Amino acid sequence: MQIPLCKPSIDSNELKIISRSLKSPWLTHGPFNIKFEKLFSNKFRIPYSLSMNSCTSALECAIKCQELKGEIIIPSFTWVSTANAILNSGCKPVFADIELNSRNIDPKSIVKNITKKTVAIIIVHFAGLPCDMNEIIKICKKYKLKLIEDSAETLGAKYKNKYTGSFGLGCFSFFPTKNITTTEGGMLTFQDKKLFDKAKKIIAHGIDKSLKKNFWHRESSLPGHNYRLPNHLAALGLSQLKKLDLFNKKRRKIAKIYDKELSKFNNFFILQKVSKNFSHSYQMYTVRVPKKYRTNFLDFMRRKNIEVSVHFDPPLHEQKYLKSYYKKKLPKTDILSKEIVTLPIFPDMKKKQVNYVISNIKKFISTLNL
Repeated sequence: MQIPLCKPSIDSNELKIISRSLKSPWLTHGPFNIKFEKLFSNKFRIPYSLSMNSCTSALECAIKCQELKGEIIIPSFTWVSTANAILNSGCKPVFADIELNSRNIDPKSIVKNITKKTVAIIIVHFAGLPCDMNEIIKICKKYKLKLIEDSAETLGAKYKNKYTGSFGLGCFSFFPTKNITTTEGGMLTFQDKKLFDKAKKIIAHGIDKSLKKNFWHRESSLPGHNYRLPNHLAALGLSQLKKLDLFNKKRRKIAKIYDKELSKFNNFFILQKVSKNFSHSYQMYTVRVPKKYRTNFLDFMRRKNIEVSVHFDPPLHEQKYLKSYYKKKLPKTDILSKEIVTLPIFPDMKKKQVNYVISNIKKFISTLNL
């Protein structure tokens, strides 16, 4: 049996809507973008949504539309795109530590890293679990910092009945591993219309429609980019978004089985803690295993045709081109990056596939003297 780490759920509905889009006059940004953005805003109770070609572009645009210049605090335990967006926008990343239970950024570590040059915080909701938003919002208000949410992994997750991406500027990913997919793609969400209007210019070469003198006149008002999402990919996203609740329900059902079975081996596994007032979208299902066994465990599972992985090792502060931005020790990040393992999870994962993963986990543990 072959078990992929993840697998997008694409069916005939997606094929039909993409075909319909490709037969239309619009192959670049078009009518399906508007429909996708409207449904996204309505579903997640966010006033303005802007579809883009990636979450990385959304992060860059979130920084640029606010004209941020200075230091931006992020967790070191994340994918490189979070730091790259900061550097490519002319700002400086500063790395904070995480909490081991949630695997999310530690508010106490944020405070320790704030300086006179700090202008913003980019939080990363890890694997589908929201950060502690009460504490983070308090910090932002106290120190007058902008808040950007890297919500690439938490589409449909909530903190206190409020969706991620609705606290600050929300940045979402629709990469094939995520809760819905447009193949490549992302979304940037806003509470403020002025920022939304500015971002629309940034993602389309800086073209300012208010300067238009006639039908052919196109004039830029700022140095923009081409961050647009094509119409046919927005069509795919529209179809996928309508099924998000079902996808997430299936993910949570699989996670519940993992929780039940793996909690029997609490001398080997440490599960991600989901506290009261948090809902998890399980873009990934991660466990901590003892450092000395991790490589053997990963190799064993791969030999059994089970695609396990690691998210994230090395963390950002250990990557050569980012080491110069490493100021303070990050002991919890160091621990987690050497223990974390990602297990397969995706909506169409069959019960026999889940059982196959669990049975092989048990086989591996049986070989150890614990």
